[in-house]
Amino acid sequence: MSEVPAPSELESYLREKIPLARAMGVRVVAGESGTLVLTAPLEPNHNHLGTAFGGSLSAVATLAAYALLWVELGDRTGHIVVHRSEIVYHRAVRGEIRAICRRPPDAELAEFRRQFAASGKARIRLGATIEHAGRVCVEFAGDFVALR
Repeated sequence: MSEVPAPSELESYLREKIPLARAMGVRVVAGESGTLVLTAPLEPNHNHLGTAFGGSLSAVATLAAYALLWVELGDRTGHIVVHRSEIVYHRAVRGEIRAICRRPPDAELAEFRRQFAASGKARIRLGATIEHAGRVCVEFAGDFVALR
């Protein structure tokens, strides 16, 4: 990964630039090397059944991929947007939402950075999962675009 800001710095950035992250109680937690992990409590993100609301699951997964790309881009003046996304809900999340975005292969990131440096625009596909009780509950994939 590029130079990773402290979790508190990344969390402050997300909460300032994306107010929904603050409202949802999103937290940045330490992940394994090559992963970015966001959590959100169930209480402000539940549905009428007492499980995590699908929109909250989608938002936290999207934020995890966005945050990983923000770190990897390393250009704080660049803008990142999601172009397209898809999500599959395998099972209900009955507790804390835990979204995990794994760093793509080095070659993909190198090509992404090369395109961004050359043209001020680059696209990359990222995936994230939401896991609970040791099981993958949600799978997210999104095409992200970085713009100068």
